[in-house]
Amino acid sequence: MSETLHIVCPHCHTTNRVRQTDQTHSPDCGSCHQPLWQGAPVVLNAAAFDKHTVRNQVPVLVDFWAPWCGPCKMMAPAFEQAAQGLEPAMRLAKVNTEEEQQLASRFNIRSIPTLALFVGGREVARQTGAFRSAADIVQWAQQAVRTPR
Repeated sequence: MSETLHIVCPHCHTTNRVRQTDQTHSPDCGSCHQPLWQGAPVVLNAAAFDKHTVRNQVPVLVDFWAPWCGPCKMMAPAFEQAAQGLEPAMRLAKVNTEEEQQLASRFNIRSIPTLALFVGGREVARQTGAFRSAADIVQWAQQAVRTPR
């Protein structure tokens, strides 16, 4: 029997059990029937944040950003593109620090953009400042997963 992973739906935030062998075959949510992988970051609010960072059994890379931040806007297309390269091995998510100030405070976000990598609900790596390309984001995230602090 193949191993299963818990994957949180980016649409309804229901936790799904997915066989590892089915990860690359575009599985759908058992509750809302939407794709579990969308090739784009999921936007998280405070209510959904812990569901995704704790319940997902794949690493979750979160971009803490704000709409007025120039470097955040410059990095946004690269982060979007990185989701296509990292899924389904990793979930990418975005948190608007203007709308979710309690999350920014909880994680001591002092400068944006800040990327934080979560594994099993625990932050294992952080990078402050904008990456120039999707390839740079993918490389940093993959390296961070291999060598957590």
